[in-house]
Amino acid sequence: MAGKWQISELRIGQVMETSFWTNPVKESRFRFRATHLDGRRAPKVVLCDDARIQTGQRCQVRIQRVTKPERDDHGSIEVAFVRGLDFKLEGIYLDPMTRRKLQVLLESGLNILLDGPQGCGKTVLARTLAQSLGFEFVFFNCGAVVEASDFLATVQVRAGEGGQPVMDFIKTEVLRALETALTEPRRRFLVFLDELNRCQESARNALMPALDSTRRIFDPVTNRFLEIPDNVQFIAALNRGDEFSATFGLDPAQLDRFAPLKMDYLPPEKEVELLAGRHPELPASLLKLIVDTADAVRRSPDIATGLSVRATEEACLYLKHPLFIDNQRQFLAEVLQSSFCGRFSGDHQDPGCDAGAVWALIEARLKKED
Repeated sequence: MAGKWQISELRIGQVMETSFWTNPVKESRFRFRATHLDGRRAPKVVLCDDARIQTGQRCQVRIQRVTKPERDDHGSIEVAFVRGLDFKLEGIYLDPMTRRKLQVLLESGLNILLDGPQGCGKTVLARTLAQSLGFEFVFFNCGAVVEASDFLATVQVRAGEGGQPVMDFIKTEVLRALETALTEPRRRFLVFLDELNRCQESARNALMPALDSTRRIFDPVTNRFLEIPDNVQFIAALNRGDEFSATFGLDPAQLDRFAPLKMDYLPPEKEVELLAGRHPELPASLLKLIVDTADAVRRSPDIATGLSVRATEEACLYLKHPLFIDNQRQFLAEVLQSSFCGRFSGDHQDPGCDAGAVWALIEARLKKED
């Protein structure tokens, strides 16, 4: 995330972009507060009381006053609302309806469940949301959870006095974020629970009170319940399908704690557009060939899982490298065999396995181009 503004860089009358949230300080005359200006952390809390503000939505504001500029620990930046801005996410694609739904869910403060095929960009979306809205991103892989307490702490054994084993609780990033959110309400956290369906149902049950109106979770370190403040947003992700090993279904009660949001792979033309922005060294015709091949793999009824967007990104990284760039077409088949087939089970020379089926699609697509 970008760095922090200095007071000396800000001036009265300056117009900047931000996103507001409800001010948790009840006695304040300002209903809304923000922590970032133009994507950089503000040196003081940003305050406004304009009724036109919609929480979580980007807007333009004009700096009116900076109180206690000489203090690092006190004061505020008071701003005037200028106008609302469209919901914007840089570097990723969402279809217009999904974008609208996402904006509503964020403004409502609901827990969000990103449900889509493996490698369609769920983690990238969550991370981009955090950056865009001024949240601190907390990534947690639920595949490591065995016991309910593992969401907040893990047990480590070390040698104590006389060589006797001593058990210590090591706090997870999630617990540290929740503790900080309670003591520093001006900071906002997006807790991303990746692959939620990779932990057992009994462990997920520990999250139930954290995700409903109770908004609390049992802390194994202090042996008491920890309140979850409003400056914490939960987003979870899951992969569906029998082809994923060690996954467990979410029951209706667990699903009901989330607002589900369906995701899918990018339309080919949008994926080409994004890759062109990231890899301008590659010709448009080559990017289109890579993406069209990936799209054929994703749409094939004979292949169990989809092809991650990381695969097309990886292929581009190979082909723009000095070792490959002078003979991109010559190396294309080998690159796609590595980046595409390597993500599926079996050997690409075996037509009876998924890797072999992917290789057949690659050969057919490249032969068509020739």
